[in-house]
Amino acid sequence: MDPIVTAIIVIVVLAAIGFFALIKSIIIVQQSTAVVIERLGKFHTILDTGLHFILPFFDRKVGGAISLKERVADFMPQSVITKDNVTMQIDTVVYFYVSDPKLFCYGVERPVNAIENLTATTLRNLVGELDLDSTLTSRDTVNTKMRAILDEAT
Repeated sequence: MDPIVTAIIVIVVLAAIGFFALIKSIIIVQQSTAVVIERLGKFHTILDTGLHFILPFFDRKVGGAISLKERVADFMPQSVITKDNVTMQIDTVVYFYVSDPKLFCYGVERPVNAIENLTATTLRNLVGELDLDSTLTSRDTVNTKMRAILDEAT
């Protein structure tokens, strides 16, 4: 094979690899999202909104972009028993947002399921301490206690 043709093929292959590496090194993070980056399998950094450059083949995104907006989780109605042994169904809606993307990725396996289970357990404990009448009339008290317990746990 002619040395000129070989040189052209090598240059084209190197240019293609360089172009691919350049494309893989650019990350654009949208508004109100964050991206967690691992370098060689270990946490490296959190990328905020804007244009970022990473090391291709060494750095990778963990999952996708994490939304930092407030989310609404409407969970299935929970069957709870009050202090006076009355069973009632309580519908739960939780508003939450991600304040630490690193902990969101690495802290719990399935964060939304963990929030649901924690909410259900906390709700059962709180309603179990109240009788039927006080459960129906003290919604604000239950909400305040739920918020304090969930904020501390999450």
